[in-house]
Amino acid sequence: MIRVVLIAFLLFTDHAIATGVSPADVPDTMAERVKACTACHGKEDKQGRDAYYPRIAGKPEGYLFNQLRNFRDERRHYRPMALLLEGLPDQYLRDMAAYFASLKQAFPPPEPLKSSPDEVELARRLITQGDPGRKIPACTECHGKDLMGTEPFIPGLLGLPRVYIIAQFGNWQNGGAMRGETPDCMSEIAKQLTTNEASAIAAWLAAQPVSEALSTRASPAATLPGKLAERCSSIVLQPGGLQ
Repeated sequence: MIRVVLIAFLLFTDHAIATGVSPADVPDTMAERVKACTACHGKEDKQGRDAYYPRIAGKPEGYLFNQLRNFRDERRHYRPMALLLEGLPDQYLRDMAAYFASLKQAFPPPEPLKSSPDEVELARRLITQGDPGRKIPACTECHGKDLMGTEPFIPGLLGLPRVYIIAQFGNWQNGGAMRGETPDCMSEIAKQLTTNEASAIAAWLAAQPVSEALSTRASPAATLPGKLAERCSSIVLQPGGLQ
């Protein structure tokens, strides 16, 4: 996409010079530079030809940087993203992550909850208590008590479409498009869940409203519990900057 935008710009510039028209004076800002990103990742979740494009505004900076780097380095597979980020240095990815992390926008309304009472109870139990016997931590242990994320690397879970959440579970479980650095704790956790459990969790999360207080909060939760930080050591802060 970025190559298409660049080619279009060059063609427009050549035409403008040939006709004696001065090219538009575009400000050199990060908002202008990431327009190739916001074409898909705009103010709302969008369903495109291949998949859902989730909103990325307001997510933790470290999380966004990790995902950008994973796409660039082909640990997370989606060809348009890999082409968009090809050759970009880490510092530029950090700048992009910082820009999107600084944005605030409204959350979509919750989806209708069509789960049975047993499925609702199953989801609530796994989200708030986990399953110690299978080494499945509660979602709230990593993603915060209100599920709005944990700085600097864990994203919030509310405001995402049910089908998007289910797709991510499937990718983690099957070793497909989602591959973080080792140890990939989310992949390990997802593989312990049954299809019904993953579906119940996704439906419950998508049906939760996001209050004004949560959506305008200055930042996600501040820390990851010690045991989980050790288990998920691939996402903690490393000397010299974001991992």
